[in-house]
Amino acid sequence: RQSAAPRSDDAPMVEGHGVHRVAASARRHLVGKRFTATSPNGRFAHGAEVIDGKELKRVDAIGKNLFYFFNEAEGPDAHVMHVHFGMSGRFSTHHTLPGPEPGATTRLRLESREHGICALLSAMTVELGDIGLFQTKRAKLGEDPLREDADADRLWEKFTRSRKSVGLALMDQAMFAGVGNIYRAEILYKAGVHPEQPCADLTRSAFDEVWRHSVELLQRGFVTGSILTVDPDEAKTLGEPWTRRYVYNQRSCGRCGSAVRTWDMAARTVYCCEVCQPLVKSETSDGASAAVRIKGARDHVPFVSHCAAESPGTLAAEPEKLTVAKLKEILDSAAAWPEGLKRTAKKAELVAAVRDMATGGYTPATLARHGLAATPTPRTPAPGIANLEGAEASAAAAAAEKRRAGEKGNVEHVALADDESLGRGGAGKRGGTRAPVTPETRAPDRSKVRRRASP
Repeated sequence: RQSAAPRSDDAPMVEGHGVHRVAASARRHLVGKRFTATSPNGRFAHGAEVIDGKELKRVDAIGKNLFYFFNEAEGPDAHVMHVHFGMSGRFSTHHTLPGPEPGATTRLRLESREHGICALLSAMTVELGDIGLFQTKRAKLGEDPLREDADADRLWEKFTRSRKSVGLALMDQAMFAGVGNIYRAEILYKAGVHPEQPCADLTRSAFDEVWRHSVELLQRGFVTGSILTVDPDEAKTLGEPWTRRYVYNQRSCGRCGSAVRTWDMAARTVYCCEVCQPLVKSETSDGASAAVRIKGARDHVPFVSHCAAESPGTLAAEPEKLTVAKLKEILDSAAAWPEGLKRTAKKAELVAAVRDMATGGYTPATLARHGLAATPTPRTPAPGIANLEGAEASAAAAAAEKRRAGEKGNVEHVALADDESLGRGGAGKRGGTRAPVTPETRAPDRSKVRRRASP
């Protein structure tokens, strides 16, 4: 079965992992150097003039935004260049001089003859300001799974107060910084959450699953240079076309065979398997308004899943299949009835309580008496890339992996490039030769380029 082509209005934008790869490359090759700065197309002429000859002190990434700090790393005399690639930007670094000819969209060219390196930047947004520019932008951005200072508890507080759908929240850079349309589809699928589910209706355990998959998948993307979301072992089982992604741009769900539904959400296409991602009803949302927005999707029964066998482990993971009487029986058998849960609670609340119970709130013996098995809570990796920098695949290796998989460029926009990934080999178009291996072309002393936490 072949997957459908992406809609024209869903042109790929550089997602957070790609932006962090550009930042990591810059910390490795550019930080600590002074450059001759020019603006080939004239659209960053003043900015280039200001940073010309200034040392690049720091490079930071937050979501889909890049910040280059010249002259000072964080003080009042810092010149801060803000970059947002949009849907067609690129940052290429070349260890050849004079390097490739700038194109019509090249807004900045950096060159260091001392170190035999140059870089070209094209992007939707390139603006220069002081430290205030960074602080203002930072204050408007949410939690970035690829930053060490990301705070899941702070994001959870936003969720509890929001009537926005989870699908919208993942694309809201003031909540989730760095998640784009492909990751949204895959994160919610892996977490089993419907895109139209209101944020405030999520249990903490469901939110934690969304956050866990966000961290895991973006970290994987940072290391590989590709948006790969299917677990490697499961990819072998599912086979094509589900070896890279579960639902994004797929006709059907590889796990249960149901059709993947698509509809518009804030002018972007959202993807969902409504069997694996049921829209859970609650006191605050019965799903009726969401159903109106889901074009072509019929009402579904959120209590039955065909994605797994009816084993005790499955029942523990999907207590929606149990009757109200059985749910109460399980809760009654615990040491104490869950605090704050009424005896007359609706089934959705009982289900949430039993799900919490199955993820560690009750003893294995209690669960075993009811034919259930405790589901180990997967460990959520620490956010950030501090332990991953230097281990990521090169731009050329990432491009080669995509070619081997037959993935075209209209699926994922890649901003990071270098001589090898652009097929330039060891010489530039104007006869430059490859720079020798020097300390500048090796992995850096991490203590000198360590990322700083934002103020």
